[in-house]
Amino acid sequence: MEKTKQELAPEIYDLLLFVTGMSVGSTRAIANIKDICDKYLTGRYTLEIIDIHKFPESMFENDIIASPTLIKRFPLPMKKLLGDLSNRTRVLNVLSIKEPG
Repeated sequence: MEKTKQELAPEIYDLLLFVTGMSVGSTRAIANIKDICDKYLTGRYTLEIIDIHKFPESMFENDIIASPTLIKRFPLPMKKLLGDLSNRTRVLNVLSIKEPG
């Protein structure tokens, strides 16, 4: 059975990362998610970093209760993860990415 073009195309991940200025936790979360995306999702992701100090309304629009918070909007299901994203296994699990091995 042949796969359709859509089934063969890799999914594009749509990610939002909410941070609080350039705090230690925010800086660490940015570095961690960029590293993960570059390693596992090269060319297959969009990452928007939102500073809740500059855009406080974004907290309410996205039900953010703490910072940093990562939201995976696509592929579905949508998931949220709080913290500095230093637990790589947990981040990969939330993103539904299997580590090669």
